[in-house]
Amino acid sequence: MSLAQDLLLQEEWRVIDQSAGGIHLNALHSFGMDDTLCASVGSGAAPATARTWVHHNTIVLGIQDTKLPFLKEGIDYLKSKSYKVIVRNSGGLAVVLDEGVLNISLIFPESEKGIDINRGYDAMWMIIKEMFSDFNKKIEAREIIGSYCPGSYDLSIGGQKFAGISQRRLRNGVAVQIYLCINGSGGERADLIGNFYSLSRKGEQTKFEYPEIQPDVMASLSELFNAELTVQDVMLRFLQTLNKKAGRLYAGQLTEEEAGLFEAYYHRVTERNEKVLGR
Repeated sequence: MSLAQDLLLQEEWRVIDQSAGGIHLNALHSFGMDDTLCASVGSGAAPATARTWVHHNTIVLGIQDTKLPFLKEGIDYLKSKSYKVIVRNSGGLAVVLDEGVLNISLIFPESEKGIDINRGYDAMWMIIKEMFSDFNKKIEAREIIGSYCPGSYDLSIGGQKFAGISQRRLRNGVAVQIYLCINGSGGERADLIGNFYSLSRKGEQTKFEYPEIQPDVMASLSELFNAELTVQDVMLRFLQTLNKKAGRLYAGQLTEEEAGLFEAYYHRVTERNEKVLGR
């Protein structure tokens, strides 16, 4: 059995589903939630937890994006297209969240041996491959040049990216997070981010190398499978797949103790966001 597979096999998997109920919450709520779950799962107070979430039109910037020379113009453009803009506390660059994008966070306790960073990524890649195995399309994990937020664990089919994976580590907890473009146009989302970078950079030399976005290297799963997939369809696939890995799978919510922790973590991400975006 692979180490990644081993990581997915948990005696208990608690599922906190915010794929429908959390749509109109500010996306900072999700980053506060994942930090809360890292702390509580990491301390052993809660079992391994899977959280699913969807947010209305939001662009999530990475810290590097906030160093763009004409950032305000880029943000004004995104707002003119009816997107909220926030800055996340984990690595990576700008990504698009909307009602056709399902986010999944898997929160594991970091055992004494520790969870190697690639093992966390591999676990997520493995579960996604299994969820869509009936389509008989090869899902690769490698960097897709020209995509937004490129990384070595971009998930793609035939060279077109539909998902990106990131990780957040906090207090002996590891959150492996993925965004999955389920439906809508991958190219249009990429175009939006491409315009943001053009306006925020205006061709100036920057210390950090920002991606040159090529919209045709990105697609949604509905486009790639030539099938009308919804977030609900993919939620069902996810729960069925995770159920095979769990001694017990159950729907849950934050405990009273976690709700108290959440207040502090949410305050922290909100405060930090205001500081970084200068408002």
